[in-house]
Formats: sequence, C-alpha cells, structure tokens
Amino acid sequence: MDGRVDASARNRQDWSDAALLAAIASRDGAAFTAFYRRHVPMVLAYVLRETRDREAAADLAAEVFAAILLSAGRYAEQHESAAPWVIAIARNKLQTSLHHGRVEAKARRRLGFEAVTLEDEDLDRLERIAAVGGGQLVELLESLPRNERAAVRSRVLDERPDDEIAGELRCSEMVVRKRVNRGLARMREQFREPGPA
Repeated sequence: MDGRVDASARNRQDWSDAALLAAIASRDGAAFTAFYRRHVPMVLAYVLRETRDREAAADLAAEVFAAILLSAGRYAEQHESAAPWVIAIARNKLQTSLHHGRVEAKARRRLGFEAVTLEDEDLDRLERIAAVGGGQLVELLESLPRNERAAVRSRVLDERPDDEIAGELRCSEMVVRKRVNRGLARMREQFREPGPA
C-alpha cells in the first residue's frame, strides 16, 4: 500500500469483516481504512485498559494493525465479526511486549513504517477514541440477551473454547457458536464509529 487514505473507504464501511480482510490481502487501502476505523476504538480501549499508558497503547495499536496488514490473507472466518481475531492479535502483541519489557515493532519494521512521535493532543484523542470504544462495547455487550452475552463474553473476552462454554451453558457447541455470531452481529449493527475529534 502506498500510504494514501482512499476516500472510497466510505464505500466499504458496510462490507463484512471477512470481505474487508480479503480486500486488504489484495492491497486495497480503502478496505484497510474501513477495517481500521471499525476496530480501532476496541483495540485502543483494550490496550489502554491493560497498559494504563497512552504512548504504549498507541504503539501497541499501531503494531496490531501492522500485523493485521501482514496477516489479512490468513484470516479464517469463524464469526461474522473479526473482533475475536483482532483482540487475539492485540493480546499476543501485549503479552510479547510485557515479556520483552517494551512494545515490539516487528510488524511495523517489516512494512517499513517509521516511528511517529505523538504530541499531547494526539494522546488525548487516543483516550477519547478508546473511551468511545470501551464504553460503547461494554454497553453493547450488556444490552445483549443473557445467553448471547454469556457466550460472547466467554468466547471473545475470555477466549474460552466452545466445548467448555457449552458445558457451562448446558448447550451444544453449535448453539454456542450461533449465540456468539448473533451477539457479535447485534453489537456490530449497533456500533457507531467515533466522529472526528
């Protein structure tokens, strides 16, 4: 990708996550922009909550999306939303950074991305986006029907396997997957992207 932001990202905002990732793998910059806008509030909310450090959260989010650029072609759709996959990447990047005592920049280096120095206003905007993503996602999760909420929380946030969740919820693994898919679809439908700060 040449780094330019394609205004046609608006034309892709209704695409599924799987369609966006397939287009990203084909080097579609507008698809990446749409995917980034859809998922960055959630990623920032997660990494900021875990690190409590705005600069580290910004670096981690950049590394997460660089990794997504590199691995989009390997995405295997399991749910309507790619949120569990994105959070798994964020969790892996966070764990690697904690293990090494610094935020890893491996994916960004492979893409040739230069480090960016963030000003206080950039970090303030990051916090606003994270607040929208974190607060809204918690609110949306809580608005789900009880069975869907339990399935989404267990599968996406706690990364528990379907068989374990099925045992706890006293249903089949297929029912667990359906509840997760329905819950994520409801959340995605209601999720609003943050406006310009």
